[in-house]
Amino acid sequence: MISGTTTVIAHLGYPTEAFKAPLIYNPYFEQAGIDAVVMPMGVRAEDYEAVLPALFRLTNLNGALVTMPHKVTTVRLLDAFTPAVEIAGACNAVLKRADGTLLGDLFDGEGFVRGLRRKGFRFGGARALVVGSGGGG
Repeated sequence: MISGTTTVIAHLGYPTEAFKAPLIYNPYFEQAGIDAVVMPMGVRAEDYEAVLPALFRLTNLNGALVTMPHKVTTVRLLDAFTPAVEIAGACNAVLKRADGTLLGDLFDGEGFVRGLRRKGFRFGGARALVVGSGGGG
């Protein structure tokens, strides 16, 4: 149940029809008793640079998941970011810290590696060519 105490996590991108995160996180939050919701929000590229800072003025919005076409643009709108963001030049998660500054992270690569490990792939000594991996690539 969404209430006035619910923490909102925006899921930003365009178009929104293919978003999977709300289908993954919201049932988990409910099952775990976490008062939070991931809310899909469609933002066109030409509006994004104005929308992201404005969204984080909301008092109950503590973070955002970012997908295409905004992963690269997000980097220049952050106050700080992790080494993964610096290396990739893209960001898919934003946290509003207690002081109001925005911290960006990128976990696309880590998620890709975890998925391969679950399928039994061993990375030691392996070489790979990744093609068609989107902004996280």
